[in-house]
Amino acid sequence: MLDVSPFANRLAKNYKHHAKWARRQGLDAWRVYDKDVPQFPFAVDLYGERVHLQEYDTGWEMEDNAYRDWINAVVDSLCAVTGVAPEAVTLKNRRRQKGVSQYEKVGQLGDDFIIDEFGQRFIVNLDAYLDTGLFLDHRNTRKRVREEAAGKRFLNLFAYTGSFTVYAACGGAASSETVDMSNTYQDWSRRNFELNGLDLARHQLVRADVFQYLEDAVDGGKQFDLIVMDPPTFSNSKKMRDILDVQRDHVWLIDYAMALLAPGGTLYFSNNLRSFKLDERLAEDYVIRDISAQSVPEDFRNRSIHQCWQIQRS
Repeated sequence: MLDVSPFANRLAKNYKHHAKWARRQGLDAWRVYDKDVPQFPFAVDLYGERVHLQEYDTGWEMEDNAYRDWINAVVDSLCAVTGVAPEAVTLKNRRRQKGVSQYEKVGQLGDDFIIDEFGQRFIVNLDAYLDTGLFLDHRNTRKRVREEAAGKRFLNLFAYTGSFTVYAACGGAASSETVDMSNTYQDWSRRNFELNGLDLARHQLVRADVFQYLEDAVDGGKQFDLIVMDPPTFSNSKKMRDILDVQRDHVWLIDYAMALLAPGGTLYFSNNLRSFKLDERLAEDYVIRDISAQSVPEDFRNRSIHQCWQIQRS
C-alpha cells in the first residue's frame, strides 16, 4: 500500500487555510500545493471545479506500473481533499510513455471554460497547452495595474492571452495596445476582451514581434503612460526576427520600452528566470524598485517564482 499521507495531510492543511481566503477574494483559481513535501514534487492549482496537477521534473526513475500506482494514489487523495472528480484532474508531466495514467491528457484539445479573478473573467484550458491561459503568479500585479490604469494609455508587451490588458481596461484605461506575435494567443486575447466587454476600437490587438514593434513605435513617436512587459526566458520562434534571451536582451527591451513612456509613467518588468540579474547600468538611468515581495501572491510557497520591478524615469 502506497503511503501518500504526507502529501494528503499537507494538501488538506493548505486547502483549509486558503479556500475561504480565495472565496473572499473572488478567486476561482489559486495554488493549493507547491512541492511542500519533497517526496511529492507537484504543483496543484485549483481552477473552479477542476485541478491542474503539474509534476516537476526530478529525474527520478520509476517503473511504469509503480509510477501509475503512485500517480493514481496522489490523485485519489487530491480528490478526497478538494472534492473534485477524478476526470476533472489534468496531469502535466515529462514522462514520454503513453497512457501511464488515466489522468494524463496532455496534447488533447480539452475544453475552454471561464474562471473569475477579482471580478474579471478569463478563458482557460487545462489540456491543450503547457500553460493554461492565465499565469496565476501575476495576479497581484494585474490588480495593481487595474488600480493605476484610469485614464492611462496602456501597452502590454509579450501579452500572452491579454489578461493585463483586461485589468487595465476594467480599471478605466483610455486606450491600449496588446502586442504578441502568436495568432493563437491574439485570438485568445480577443475572446477575453469580448468576455469582459472591452471596446475593441479603443483596445487594439497588435500581432507583431516585440523587438520590431518597439523599434517601429519609438520611430513613430508613440507614448504610453503604463507599460507591462513580461518576456519569456527564451524563444527561438521562427516568427521572431532574432532569438530572445531575457538575460542578454533585457537592457535593450527596457531601454526601448522606457523610450515610449510618457513623463510620470510606469513600466512593470517581470520574468521568471531564477538566475536573472538586472543589469546595474539600468539603475543609473531609471528609478527602479523591486516589488517581487508584493507581486508574488500569498498562495505561492515558492516566493522566487518570478521577479518584478517598477521602473520610472529619474
